[in-house]
Amino acid sequence: MSGVSEAALTDDPTVLDRAVIEPYFRTLEPADDGFERFLATESTVSVWAPTMQHGAPPSALLARAVERCAPRAGTRIGRLTMEILGPIPVSEIEVRAWIERPGKRVEMVAAELAARQPDGTRRVVATARAWRIANSDTAAVALAADAPLPTHPEDSAAPSPIPPAWNVGYVKTVELKAVHGGRRVWVRPLTTVVDDEPMTPLVRALAVADIANGIGAQLDPAHYTFLNTDLTVDLYRAPEGDWIGLDVGTSIGPDGLGLCSAVLFDEQGAIGRSLQTLEVRPRD
Repeated sequence: MSGVSEAALTDDPTVLDRAVIEPYFRTLEPADDGFERFLATESTVSVWAPTMQHGAPPSALLARAVERCAPRAGTRIGRLTMEILGPIPVSEIEVRAWIERPGKRVEMVAAELAARQPDGTRRVVATARAWRIANSDTAAVALAADAPLPTHPEDSAAPSPIPPAWNVGYVKTVELKAVHGGRRVWVRPLTTVVDDEPMTPLVRALAVADIANGIGAQLDPAHYTFLNTDLTVDLYRAPEGDWIGLDVGTSIGPDGLGLCSAVLFDEQGAIGRSLQTLEVRPRD
């Protein structure tokens, strides 16, 4: 789709026009001490509160920082874990990355995302750790433990697993096609992470992976909250194309902890998995 149309102004996220959707972040002048600075837009807004970001945009921004930190040819990020240390505000945020554990074939890259407090000091609101691994030619023995996800239909008749009340902020920036049978979807972002900058395969995957908790929701959000405290994405194959598939399963324990896991796909087959720890509690 192109151009601003009447359909672009509806509440249906599958017909939103890219031309009217803000990128998740706008670039600001960098800080003097090496932090990159960004302004979070309304496209980042969480389903839980209008003042906090959904987990997907900041995880994608951290993935971008990790990839741009001392990049080396012939390597790829295989796993990235984001720890959410508190609500991530929809405001100016700052990001930096560094090599935490150097290595010729395996190295760990770290990153942090910070927000300014009223007194001007920084508060770290999320961190990331990622393994960057040297490539080898294993095409002759490549295999996948998971069968491919059925391809997304052009006009899916399967009901969306996203509650209608959650069609706000970030959720309105992705196109979602449900697959019949279980909590399975194809999803693609309808905007970019930073300005009009093209997304790398890793950043594109992180721009949607955190939505698994919403896709796999087993509880009514009117009666329970179930925020994830983290996100781990393991990719044994780099994704190709715009669409990322998720086959999601959620388990909830008896004492307020839950676990959301998903198999991740592109249109060629499985590419990896994601994992989220959930803090579950009834609403007052």
